[in-house]
Amino acid sequence: MKNPDGKIVSSLILVVLILLIAGCKKRTIDRPNVVFILVDQWRGSATGYAGDPNVKTPNLDLFSEEAVTFKNAVSVCPVCTPYRASILTGRYPTSTGMFLNDAYLPEEELCLAEVFKENGYNTGYIGKWHLDGQGRFDFTPPDRRQGFDYWKALECSHDYNNMAYYEGDSPEVKYWEGYSPFAISDDAQVYITTEATSDSPFFLFVSLATPHFPHASAPQEFKDLYPESDILVAPNVPIELHQKVKEELVGYYAHCSATDKAIGSILQKIEELDLLKKTIIVFTSDHGEIMGAHGVRIKQKQVPWIESAGVPLIIHYPSSKGIESRMVEMPVTTPDISASLLAMAGLEIPESFEGENFIQVIKGGKYHPDHGSLYMSVSSFANVKKEFKKEYRALKTAKYTYVKGIDGAWLLYDDIEDPYQMNNLVSNPEFADLQTALEKQLRSELDKIGDDFRPAASYLSEWGYSVTKSGHIPYKPHNQEPQSPKR
Repeated sequence: MKNPDGKIVSSLILVVLILLIAGCKKRTIDRPNVVFILVDQWRGSATGYAGDPNVKTPNLDLFSEEAVTFKNAVSVCPVCTPYRASILTGRYPTSTGMFLNDAYLPEEELCLAEVFKENGYNTGYIGKWHLDGQGRFDFTPPDRRQGFDYWKALECSHDYNNMAYYEGDSPEVKYWEGYSPFAISDDAQVYITTEATSDSPFFLFVSLATPHFPHASAPQEFKDLYPESDILVAPNVPIELHQKVKEELVGYYAHCSATDKAIGSILQKIEELDLLKKTIIVFTSDHGEIMGAHGVRIKQKQVPWIESAGVPLIIHYPSSKGIESRMVEMPVTTPDISASLLAMAGLEIPESFEGENFIQVIKGGKYHPDHGSLYMSVSSFANVKKEFKKEYRALKTAKYTYVKGIDGAWLLYDDIEDPYQMNNLVSNPEFADLQTALEKQLRSELDKIGDDFRPAASYLSEWGYSVTKSGHIPYKPHNQEPQSPKR
């Protein structure tokens, strides 16, 4: 016997399914796009908006006027691979074992792109990767890309005028045309233009390798902006290093200005496509550049001073309520950015992510004036003097930097009164109470991630790293820059 209501019931079910699918699709479309722009070795002070008297960064300066700028952002571990692992996993180096350069980020780690993909995003990565641990010029297969689908990347190269990359699933080596930041910027604009017509939002990670040395390879037209005689050297650089620092700063600042142009082109394309109101944009760096400060060799990072650990951070967050552009004093560290990025996109933050969500601060909310952010060096492989080559844990507040070495308190600075960190207050009896309070605060931050701050050898053993007499992982030489393959 036929059911006279069968067709009606079937029709109702079909209508409900269509509405559900449409609703899901609409929610996906309504989520913001994300463009994450990462540069390499760009110190936090090296922009016009941050007050550098030398550098010219007109595009970033304008961007900072239209977004939220964090004055006291620090790199959780101021060196390339550890930072990149931390920004993708939202975790600290002691939690992942990713505290050395050229280490492999295991596929088991849950990463940002995987979270975005699970929530309907298209994902893309363009530029320097430095997380595969096989070889700086080796092909990274798709199953080791941590959730990124569109792929034009290379593990690591700083040969800016002859930079190799791999595209998609092909192991064929290709080369960016001309100066790589410009070529990568052009490709990012093509990706954004294509995705602008998609029904799904996108998460694009643009990884530019500048202004990391070699500095002399910057385009001549940008080096011409910086006559050596006009460059002002910071007061914490010893006089005997001044000439060499000036020579390096010509190329360093030239890379900054050229990269600023490349970034400006991406920002302009987003605006041209009318995507600003539905796109989160993040600009930051993996770490800074010491550039001779405190007598540490030029081209160095890893050390705890602000020139090395401090990074720029600008966030454009579209909101129906409107977000006022401003400078935020509250310090943030790398895992905080990861957690907050997901929150800004309206996504659930996975339990594995260890950073603090500061979305309310972006929206204009208040924060505790003594808030501190954690950063560290777990096992230094830096080619520096012994007194600088220390494992450390550090706490950055809006006013102070406190650094503890394995043997006890090492550095304490009032960063407002002493922005170049030239007056170490450790063991100064007038600041004993402050030092005690900061030590307690640092210990609290370490307890949150289960880090009991042991000697470097203990962590190397825990994570199974075999170390040579030079202090490097045997399969990755850190004491020299490998040569790029030639066309």
